[in-house]
Amino acid sequence: MDLALLRTFVTVHRAGSFTRAAALLGLSQPAVTGQIRTLERQLGRPLFLRQARGVTPTTIGDELAHRAAPHLDALVEIAETGLAEDSGVRTLHLAGPPEFTAQRALPALTPLIAQGLSLRISFFANAEENLEGLAAGHHDLAITTARPRGGLLLATPLCDEEHVLVASPRWAARLGHSVLREGHVVLSRLPVVEVHESLPLVSRYWAAVFDSRPAAAAAVIAPDLRAVLECAAAGAGLAVLPRYLCENALERGEVVALLDPPVPPLRTYFLAVRAGTLTLPRVARAHEWLLRAAVDW
Repeated sequence: MDLALLRTFVTVHRAGSFTRAAALLGLSQPAVTGQIRTLERQLGRPLFLRQARGVTPTTIGDELAHRAAPHLDALVEIAETGLAEDSGVRTLHLAGPPEFTAQRALPALTPLIAQGLSLRISFFANAEENLEGLAAGHHDLAITTARPRGGLLLATPLCDEEHVLVASPRWAARLGHSVLREGHVVLSRLPVVEVHESLPLVSRYWAAVFDSRPAAAAAVIAPDLRAVLECAAAGAGLAVLPRYLCENALERGEVVALLDPPVPPLRTYFLAVRAGTLTLPRVARAHEWLLRAAVDW
């Protein structure tokens, strides 16, 4: 079986589209379609079901991808780094949400740089986009808040993130104990600072603590939690933030926790890889290092 055909097949399987696979491979879309048809003729079985948007693998397509992908990834590793132990710097491509990756993952991986590892980082606030890049081969590891489905991507729970409802001391003093009595209507009284118009963090907090939906739109939208923290501390409104991010600000009194629920809302982070790539030394070392560091997070 032609390895070039297998490489094209695995790329299509990961990308979910002939068009996206063609862009990744630097080929034309007709060339990719032709290679897949050739492979299907050789196997005597269809590998993909063509749909209006992209393709879906058949059962035999999924089975072939799970068997072939790890070996193709290993061949790419050999081609990139060579067989010698001293063949140079190994590069790890890591993707994840900007705040967590910057403040948790990167400091944890820094000691590996002295051991010859080179890091390349990509930030994605959207978990789906993050996993698509991993599946397409753009990243070696991905930190994500969504557990991937299917067998091509494998995920290990990394840590849980506690969410805290915070505001500036001025807003906290104005609210007093009313937040305890009427928590579900607080949003109608305070402006809100969030990362997106859909209020993902506030909505999750309200559902978990108040069993209700937030009632107001955000006053400030900043697609970075560090900016949300600064705005909340400056008095722009309330915000829901991960405790690791706002812990120092809480200790310094720059923001105040408005509630201390008995069971705080949590969000789980996962460490995702493509199936079979944990056999690659650079991926395995970083994976193990992050899991060890996460014990203290």
